[in-house]
Amino acid sequence: MTGAQIKRETSEMNAPVSSNAKAQLLQNVVEHVDITSFDARPIIDSMRKMSFSSRDTARAADIFSMAIEDKDCSPWLILAGSTSAGGCMHVYRDMVKFGMVDAVVATGASIVDMDFFEALGFKHYQAAGEVDDNVLRENYIDRIYDTYIDEEELQACDHTILEIANRLEPRGYSSREFIWEMGKWLSEGNAKKPGSLIQTAYEEGVPIFCPAFVDSSAGFGLVKHQKERAAAGQAYLMLDAIADFRELTDIKIAAGVTGLFMVGGGVPKNFAQDTVVCAEILGVEAEMHRYAVQITVADVRDGACSSSTLKEAASWGKVQTTHEQMVFAEATTVVPLIGSDAYHRGAWKARDKRRWNKLFEKA
Repeated sequence: MTGAQIKRETSEMNAPVSSNAKAQLLQNVVEHVDITSFDARPIIDSMRKMSFSSRDTARAADIFSMAIEDKDCSPWLILAGSTSAGGCMHVYRDMVKFGMVDAVVATGASIVDMDFFEALGFKHYQAAGEVDDNVLRENYIDRIYDTYIDEEELQACDHTILEIANRLEPRGYSSREFIWEMGKWLSEGNAKKPGSLIQTAYEEGVPIFCPAFVDSSAGFGLVKHQKERAAAGQAYLMLDAIADFRELTDIKIAAGVTGLFMVGGGVPKNFAQDTVVCAEILGVEAEMHRYAVQITVADVRDGACSSSTLKEAASWGKVQTTHEQMVFAEATTVVPLIGSDAYHRGAWKARDKRRWNKLFEKA
């Protein structure tokens, strides 16, 4: 191929596409799996008799069920990565709805760019095949692996965060408190898609923490809120990361026995694990997290928190090693199985919902 041919082919590949190209790219909607619609217990039972990741997955399911069955235990859901956009959004919502978890610690993207985004009536889309990312950019389409997001809709999400911030008293808020206000706003009739994780958590009294909240669409809306207020000489809202840590530690202290169901790792993982140490710093002898499951594809050799094993966390006094399991698998392939297994075993029916947000309600 000559240089001219290469230049022409490259030009054609990056050329603006037709006006209906965006609609064509955004036509296959991601459908979220429903753990109540199928019974994964026979699959988990079979996997328990296998080896490799199958047996790890079955043991993880067993440990999660043990945490739910333990009437003294308060299980927490820890989320990092993009599995919500990839089809697991309703799994996490249902864990909250049916009382399998009492608190959520997540990345801002999981809560805002994915869950709140869909609560506003927007969708995530499947990529039909490989497309030049420059073409996606020309059409204002953002890509997460093989999932598409309409950038214009994401900007509408940013603006909604701005509107919520503008209606609140200008002071410091923990991420839990601000997300609580988002859930309240949705519950006031503003949700285009009822039953989001945020709205369900609000209605069930389940706190959601995002220790790196502004690393998401929320950040754009909140920056604009501060810039506009400052330009007008007005006070503005701030996020208090220290309050986040203090509040989640308060939950750990109140709960006593806790379990962690972790999808991915990163900041949410370490934030949740560190509450044991923080409680001790405050003079409270807190039990290490009794149950712990982590699903990740991170390489244990990279030295990052996402890939550090739960056994390693024991050396820091964070996680007990009696009931812990690492599952090295892509989460969308195993989370629905574990969620369905727990739902159909039904231990959640016998446990009391803790509704930890009550700890922070003003008298």
